[in-house]
Amino acid sequence: MTNDTAITVGIVTMSDRSFREEREDLSGPEIRKWAEREGHRVVRMEIIPDEYNAIRKKLLELCEEGVELILTTGGTGFAPSDVTPEATLAVVERQAPGFAEAMRSASLKITPHAMLSRAAAGIRGKTLIINLPGSPKAVRENLAIIEKAIPHAVDLLRNVVSDCGSISASQ
Repeated sequence: MTNDTAITVGIVTMSDRSFREEREDLSGPEIRKWAEREGHRVVRMEIIPDEYNAIRKKLLELCEEGVELILTTGGTGFAPSDVTPEATLAVVERQAPGFAEAMRSASLKITPHAMLSRAAAGIRGKTLIINLPGSPKAVRENLAIIEKAIPHAVDLLRNVVSDCGSISASQ
């Protein structure tokens, strides 16, 4: 990151079973571990049902609160209840397809199932929203793919980057 301010992070797990407390959420805590290790500040961590309106409402709420980075987990596959990308795209004002493209491309080297991901990413105001898969292993793998681009993306949204052509010392 090019400044000393920690990125504020909201983590949202989409899972009917975890929401009903029938299954422990392992992916949300995995994102939290990553965020804290990277020096980001987790300000919200929630589990909500796999429902389009609930997802849309939660994403809008976090954006309105000024959360800079929202990382979602779950609901990006082919199941009928997997509506996270649709809800995300309904919220964002500008898409940021490079994140999802990079995750799918790199993940294909690990599993052919990566092509089943429908994850999306985009920007609403000064908030970056990125959909991650629903398994802890896939969360770790995908965050490793995009983690170096996130601080620069947030700095751009903060309007604090003066020269996009230079590479920061942290890269």
